[in-house]
Amino acid sequence: MTLTPLVYWAQRHEDIYLRVELTDAQNIDVRVQENVLQFRAQGHGAKGQNEYEFSLEFVLPVKPEVSHKSTQRQVNITVRKEQRGWWERMTKQERKPVFLAPDFDRWLDESDAEMEIREKEERRNRLKASRHKEDQFVSLKTVFLFMYNLVQFLGFSWIFVNMTVRLFIFGQDSLYDTFHSISDVMFFCQILAAVEVLNAAFGVVRTGVVPALIQVFGRNFILFIIFGSLEEMHNRPVVFFVFYLWSAIEIFRYPFYMLGCFSTEWKTLTWLRYTLWIPLYPLGVLAEAVAVIQSIPIFDESKLFSIPLPKAIGTSISFSYVLYMYLLLMFLGLFINFHHLYKQRKRRFRTKKRKAN
Repeated sequence: MTLTPLVYWAQRHEDIYLRVELTDAQNIDVRVQENVLQFRAQGHGAKGQNEYEFSLEFVLPVKPEVSHKSTQRQVNITVRKEQRGWWERMTKQERKPVFLAPDFDRWLDESDAEMEIREKEERRNRLKASRHKEDQFVSLKTVFLFMYNLVQFLGFSWIFVNMTVRLFIFGQDSLYDTFHSISDVMFFCQILAAVEVLNAAFGVVRTGVVPALIQVFGRNFILFIIFGSLEEMHNRPVVFFVFYLWSAIEIFRYPFYMLGCFSTEWKTLTWLRYTLWIPLYPLGVLAEAVAVIQSIPIFDESKLFSIPLPKAIGTSISFSYVLYMYLLLMFLGLFINFHHLYKQRKRRFRTKKRKAN
């Protein structure tokens, strides 16, 4: 004998919701034909484990497409109204079927349903507005990062090309006047590089603050303290090697970041960006260490940046002690940044291999 399950209903301006009290329902058949919803399924209902069915003729036209979702406790059915509106009742017959009752968990009056629609519309509008603001922020961030990387690329490219051309034209003589011909642009690029630390600190780019800080601080220490403050260092060939190695790394790093702003990649450039640093970065640190070592006797003789002590002691602490400590920290920084860059390279090419597979 076929039984009828308990059915609860509610409505909105565009939908009819039915909740069929049937546990562990199987072989569910739900359809709408000629404005009549027909339901048949097997499950555990008010009369135990049996086959249950019912039919409902709607008071107004509905769309033939019907959706349902079965859970462990019930079957939820959604029927779309043909025209948007509020029904006084659900069934064509004025007398409500005995198995049908209001679903008070979802029941709303017409005014409450309209308020719900307005609230949904307001949430949708707020979401659109927030997405629009987010898109604007992303656009501004993209433009900012692209322009920053472009300026740095142009600056370091000028340095690299200028030094290369001068080396071919003047030979060894170009090694001795690098500071006078290049330092202004290098000062500009390295001061501007402080932006990379700020970008990492404020989450503009997803990278570690410590590696960026080590590189920017280390380079600016060499540039301003070792080279900038000692006129005797201006004509040393080590300036050429430091500047040349710095720029050789950056002319590949910044174009890579420029393409990344638009989610674009050039495989050759990617390989160069994640590979050239392996020989160039340690060589750059070695050149910086040579510059520090060459500056120590000059600081001892000139007493520049020496720390004065009380007259009772009658001497001062030479800045060279700071430089000895800096040399130790320099190679510690080399280890930290080398490990960081190696992890980046490994992660990058491992990801590309996975995509290829």
